Amino acid sequence: MMKSSEIRQRYLDFFARRGHRIIPSASLIPENDPTVLFTTAGMHPLVPYLLGEPHPAGQRLVDVQKCIRTGDIDEVGDASHLTFFEMLGNWSLGDYFKTEALAWTFEFLTSTEEGVGLPANRLYVTVFEGDTTAPRDEEAISLWQKIFAKHGIEARIGERIYAYDRKENWWGPAGQTGPCGPDSEIFYDRLGDENLTKHWSSGPYEGQCGPACGCGRYLEIGNNVFLQYQKTADGQFEPLTQRCVDFGGGFERLAMLMQEAGSVFETDLFRPIINEVERQSGCHYEDDSEKDRLMRIVADHLRSAVFMLGDEHGISPSNLDQGYVLRRLIRRAFRCGRQLGMTAPFLGQLGVAVVEFYSDMHPELGRQRMHIVAELETEERKFGEALEKGLIQAQKLGDKYAASEVIPGVEAFYLYETFGFPRELTEEVIGKPVDVPAFEERFRAHQKLSRSGAEQKFAGGLADNSEEVVRLHTATHLLHRALRQVLGNHVEQKGSNITKDRLRFDFTHGEKMTDEQKVEVERIVNEQIDADLPVHFEMMTVAEAKAAGAIGLFEDKYATLGDKVKVYFIGDSETGYFSTEICGGPHVERIGELVHFRLLKEESSSAGVRRIKAVVG
Repeated sequence: MMKSSEIRQRYLDFFARRGHRIIPSASLIPENDPTVLFTTAGMHPLVPYLLGEPHPAGQRLVDVQKCIRTGDIDEVGDASHLTFFEMLGNWSLGDYFKTEALAWTFEFLTSTEEGVGLPANRLYVTVFEGDTTAPRDEEAISLWQKIFAKHGIEARIGERIYAYDRKENWWGPAGQTGPCGPDSEIFYDRLGDENLTKHWSSGPYEGQCGPACGCGRYLEIGNNVFLQYQKTADGQFEPLTQRCVDFGGGFERLAMLMQEAGSVFETDLFRPIINEVERQSGCHYEDDSEKDRLMRIVADHLRSAVFMLGDEHGISPSNLDQGYVLRRLIRRAFRCGRQLGMTAPFLGQLGVAVVEFYSDMHPELGRQRMHIVAELETEERKFGEALEKGLIQAQKLGDKYAASEVIPGVEAFYLYETFGFPRELTEEVIGKPVDVPAFEERFRAHQKLSRSGAEQKFAGGLADNSEEVVRLHTATHLLHRALRQVLGNHVEQKGSNITKDRLRFDFTHGEKMTDEQKVEVERIVNEQIDADLPVHFEMMTVAEAKAAGAIGLFEDKYATLGDKVKVYFIGDSETGYFSTEICGGPHVERIGELVHFRLLKEESSSAGVRRIKAVVG
């Protein structure tokens, strides 16, 4: 059995030997990207470089990126859905293209010496079938046929290679215009493996199907995206001068295959957490399907929560944005733990189990251990108190409908929305069934509202590089420096979110800013705008950047990045730079383009972290 740690290292080493520089995982909280609340794919931190910016580490990159996806939180509990996961990624930024990308992907998957040694005859691939706007990917088809032939496999279209439409095998662009192109996905055929098929869906499989079937036979394990076109405003697709490759692979899924596990929850990535849940609940995994579901939810949500709390831009539970998602995960884990019979405080101990297992791969968790445990214990206590209040309301609801056979769905949903009471708990407390169709109608309406709002945040894809966003991005550098001047050098950026309408900047500071401090910060920023300071960047080594006084998370983020980092200077060398900061860009050329800076609001973001919202223009 191949351990997950070995899979990770083999992947990084394989591509490092082929000229790729190993780069560290970026934060789960995107920097200056208004399109997402969390990093949802390996490509997100590399957006500027896919758009043409030179990367400090070169044109060939490889990493294992931490990711969060929350669109399917309510589906977590089955054998496949996760909120936190890790994505294997390798990139060519204008260097090699399809020939090398497909050959190396297949070699890593099948090589017993350097890769993971999957049997070649269990692998199937998909390609773009073409339409009126872009042709069928004949190049990928030809390459795949040659690759399979080397393994003695005849790769016929519709049998080993499947051609699908734009919905299945085309990536991007995120907006109306931008880089895009065909992709080629790789699948593992689970048919014939009793353990790998025990969690199949009851889909339409009847012996003849393909990777897009959805029955569960074919498990997607990787995807090469070929960014070779630029979609224009009039809907045309023009060839790009710099063609890029973006590969994303499922780390947890590969672990499942290599460990012959029935699901990702039965791999070594989850087993330590499941073991702790078993110990505290007295339940045994795989003894009862409903209890298994609850144990998976607890394990997944606690793992996600620990990584959020331990992130370099770590967040705390709140009712806004990332903090709201974190709170929702913790509270759902708490409810499921209660249903498993875990009555004593347990979230902190489960958090310790996650930290201890993952600290070797993610040392930031070990450094934040005390903070992680404290936040979990605090949230558990607060939610326990909310549930007690909910219990009182549930009992009143039982009295109100004492003469009724069922509890109205709208009333039960109020308990769910306000106090976190799941429908089953309401039925248990009151001793009567809830009107399920009415409850689910309200639940679906609530879910629809949540997701429609999330769609604006989770549009994904390439970040907005519009003029407004670039101006606001530059303003964060001025704001950061002004805050350090007014409040002290303890101020550090903890995250930011920029839309075309405003900037939001989170920073470390232990107390509310005074009105005088806010006025002074605003004055300092506008003073630089009025001076119309120039902006330029230089490629420097980490040592040179430190010597130049640049601020940035050097050790955590750039320790293995490579020789050079991009440092932006605001001002000039003769009079002294106002701001020197490591950043990927983009920025205006002169600060006068910002016109005027106005601070709208200063408020608490989380414990020890303040938040500023501001506009320019």
